[in-house]
Amino acid sequence: MAQIGREKSALVLHVVTVPETFTFLLPLIDYTKSMGWQVHAVSSPGDQLAAFSDRLGADVHTVEMSRQISPAADLRALWRLVRIMKNLRPDLVHAHTPKGGLLGTMAARIARVPAVVYHIHGLASLTANGFKRFVLRASEKISCRLADAVMCVSQSCREAAAEAGVCSSEKIRVPANGSICGVDAQNRFNTEKLPREVRSGVRSRLNIPQEALVVGYVGRIVRDKGIVELTRAWEILRGYNPHLHLMLVGPFEPQDPVPHAVEEQLRSDPRVHLVGLDWDTPQYYAAMDIFVLPSHREGFGLAALEAAAMELPVVATDIPGCRDAVKDGVTGILVEPRNADQLVEALRAYIEDPQLRHAHGQAGRARALSDFRPESICEATFQEYEKLLARRSLATTGCV
Repeated sequence: MAQIGREKSALVLHVVTVPETFTFLLPLIDYTKSMGWQVHAVSSPGDQLAAFSDRLGADVHTVEMSRQISPAADLRALWRLVRIMKNLRPDLVHAHTPKGGLLGTMAARIARVPAVVYHIHGLASLTANGFKRFVLRASEKISCRLADAVMCVSQSCREAAAEAGVCSSEKIRVPANGSICGVDAQNRFNTEKLPREVRSGVRSRLNIPQEALVVGYVGRIVRDKGIVELTRAWEILRGYNPHLHLMLVGPFEPQDPVPHAVEEQLRSDPRVHLVGLDWDTPQYYAAMDIFVLPSHREGFGLAALEAAAMELPVVATDIPGCRDAVKDGVTGILVEPRNADQLVEALRAYIEDPQLRHAHGQAGRARALSDFRPESICEATFQEYEKLLARRSLATTGCV
């Protein structure tokens, strides 16, 4: 179906707010190209854009899109997106993330793109308050309403969206078992494919003793990710076990920042190891013994799935998204969000029981291999593309 309604191959245009999102879309873009489609993408400019553009093997267009609410800037971005779409004439626009989703679906309608998909990667409104919550919820509703089809990264996030009145559950599809594009547990996130010295090398570089027990986290270091609660839990755990170390892989960000006192506490502790931003995450998972994701809000909780693929037991919060990434009592332990005491108890369970760590790590890897293969999820997403274009083609010719 790659040539529906035109002589040349079909063209899909991905719209994302920031280039970092391409990290998660690479398998889908590769799969789409392998099926004979043309792929273009739009993103705000950024330091990583050139590298992502080369890896994508697709034309990437730049449009400045602010994550913040900025009417004047948003109108300029909308106008630029419309111009790009009218010039490219894509068959399908696939818009991602709140701002990219809103501007992308609006521009696609103005430019009369035949098919429009909005992809819910998470519901930012769930943890927002006041006017910001109202604006985010309205934005999510508009994006869903403007889209011909809505996709979501997890079943629990789909249920939360329907419960919040963002979109009817009937309109939302979760390709395969969810996540954005699964996890490459065969190659990238596979301890057996890494050199034996990776674990010891990372620990030596970060001044972590080889015999230490390491609790690790991968993600943005912000309040919404539960870093405040994790720091409180760490205060207790570091005194409980003198051989315990904490590794945080990810950047401190000015949006939703952790309190200054929390940042200073983390930076000044010799047993806390701050890696910063590094996309080569498998090496850091390999140096960990337990993974923790104490987030307040997730679309899926991909880092937890990556950690599971690397045979790590996972402690995560019992929220939409994490419930899909972690099977409670089998691949990890789910705890109440914003509850440092429960974090302590769950982490202690793994600290004290190496057999439990091993059992849950093995079960997590088996689940990643069986349920979250990138090929299966990308194929399911592409099939939704084909179904949507087929319906639009029939509607245009008056056959429905």
